Amino acid sequence: MKFSVQRETLLRPLSIVAGAVERRNTMPILANMLFVVKGNKLTITGTDLEVELRAQLQVNNDSGGGESITVPARKILDICKSLPESSEIKFSSEESRVVVKAGRSRFALATLSAKDFPAVQRDERSFSVTVSQSELAALIQKTAFSMAQQDVRYYLNGMLWEIDDKILRAVSTDGHRLAIAEIKLAKPTGEPLQQVIVPRKGVLELSRLLADEDQSENIELEFGGNHISAASDDLVFVSKLVDGKFPDYKRVLPKGGDKRVVADRQQLRDALQRAAILSNEKFRGVRFSLEAGTIGVQANNPEQEEASEELSVDYQGDSLEMGFNVSYLIDVLGVLNSETIIMTLSDSNSSALIQDGDSSNAAMYVVMPMRL
Repeated sequence: MKFSVQRETLLRPLSIVAGAVERRNTMPILANMLFVVKGNKLTITGTDLEVELRAQLQVNNDSGGGESITVPARKILDICKSLPESSEIKFSSEESRVVVKAGRSRFALATLSAKDFPAVQRDERSFSVTVSQSELAALIQKTAFSMAQQDVRYYLNGMLWEIDDKILRAVSTDGHRLAIAEIKLAKPTGEPLQQVIVPRKGVLELSRLLADEDQSENIELEFGGNHISAASDDLVFVSKLVDGKFPDYKRVLPKGGDKRVVADRQQLRDALQRAAILSNEKFRGVRFSLEAGTIGVQANNPEQEEASEELSVDYQGDSLEMGFNVSYLIDVLGVLNSETIIMTLSDSNSSALIQDGDSSNAAMYVVMPMRL
């Protein structure tokens, strides 16, 4: 195998594919990327057996034939980053090594057999939908923060994607908070209600891929029985699905809340961030005190330090006091983007429902109260 490529042409796809490569793994081959050259196209693949990323780019094929090798992922990425801009990088394979040259620099890296490189198993194609990359990126951004991390309830360590005719809905929860957002599809799927759970790493890698792409383009999502894939012009993302049943999120949506608070989103977020400085570092609790026309935010910690804020809000109900994890509220206010937010409450022991003041945004957030 012999080919050459400009540093800048190679660096971007290398960086994207490296996201799928696990630093700690039990199979040495998973620390490598698969390089396949056919004609003047190089395909780079990385996987951890749960997520697979594949990128394609143009190279100058100096050997003429099609060959494949595996290359240590982190080392080749670090080498590429460290080379001078606009360098021409030349690759050649020699027995069980690949030699990388650029100018007067030369690197010889150990390789493993390409025949041993695994692929994420994909079953028969089920159905696909086409969505705007910008809308899909926004959908993930509005809900990803609420996914659980390393929860024993493994199905919470990911995101529920629900395809309901012309709606793609994303739902995530860690058991203490819930995020729901949706986008409209250009065409109905013609399928009955479908639900899949995309694992946490898959969600984060897809989000990273979308952030790096031209978001004015569309992307095709393909749903199979055990995988989801997304394909753009030169990148392919494949992820296994979580085999489990997601909780019925509709059951935890607060109903019958008779107390409605309309607040300036940025003012409330700033007040919460200031109060959080003196909150208990472990429990992160703040107390909300609602009176007609005002909301008070108080925090304290074991060192007997205190913070208090008071904001003017649109609220005409009875007095109410309740506690929340301040980090959960700040996360929600950080992904909403209208000038005002609407918080619907019923009593001090019930969850809060938070929505954008802009009715065109269908996102909803539920935050459980905490005892202080």
